[in-house]
Amino acid sequence: MALLTPLFAFLYHLPQVYKWLLKPYYVASLFMSIAFLAVRKTPGICDHLATQREDGNSCDFDWREVEILMFLSAIVMMKNRRAITVEQHVGNIILFSKVANVILFFRLDIRMGLLYLTLCIVFLMTCKPPLYMGPEYIKYFSDKTIDDELDRDSRVTWIVEFFANWSPECQSFASVYADLSLKYNCAGLKFGKVDIGRYGEVSKRYKVSASPLSKQLPSLVLFQGGKEVMRRPQVDKKGRAVSWSFTEENIIREFNLNELYQKSKKLNKTKGDKISQSQFPPGPESESKKDK
Repeated sequence: MALLTPLFAFLYHLPQVYKWLLKPYYVASLFMSIAFLAVRKTPGICDHLATQREDGNSCDFDWREVEILMFLSAIVMMKNRRAITVEQHVGNIILFSKVANVILFFRLDIRMGLLYLTLCIVFLMTCKPPLYMGPEYIKYFSDKTIDDELDRDSRVTWIVEFFANWSPECQSFASVYADLSLKYNCAGLKFGKVDIGRYGEVSKRYKVSASPLSKQLPSLVLFQGGKEVMRRPQVDKKGRAVSWSFTEENIIREFNLNELYQKSKKLNKTKGDKISQSQFPPGPESESKKDK
């Protein structure tokens, strides 16, 4: 059952996975992930490769290669237990496939290992995963606008994500956060984001570490009346982030989004009535009353 659940989840999201795989980043990653398999199985190339098989068949995996692949497959399964989006699942598979390829190529021939490792480094420096471009109700802040916006209206509750574009965790969380903004955004409850990788001053001001080794990315902070009420992940006395899973269920529960939304709808309704009266023409019933 533990194996069937992720399989069913993958099949359910298969149309969405196809869209990602057709993007240049994932197409290139796919070819790099199966590079060793292609070399080992391609006739005319595999005939000249070294092997430790007793039958001398150089076009099939030897026992050590199977052992390496099984070990890294187990690591992928353990890593994917904490993955919250399909992007993270696919990203983990690609990452550990490349690690397996590096080990296997170096074991086969040091020259092939150095060549593949160089390609991985060039790919890492020149290609970035595609950013989330779907629908959202999120306001993006700069270092000059965040304080003014949070203090503008004390009745408005803000949930702000502190992120960095280079962080894989932030990239994976983008679709989850966007979905929450579509479900819960209203006049009294708003969602914002600020790139602390770009605005370092904001990182210092709100005490969110932007270090590549930081466990604070992403960070979600709840503001009411312009003041911080809570944040996840929490930071202990030693300045270390407490491990926390950024699933939609955890965020809804920890931040009491359902309760916040119900309270905030009152402000939303008041503003909505004013907008509807000023922007929309009267309906048929109103026109008939005027005629009478």
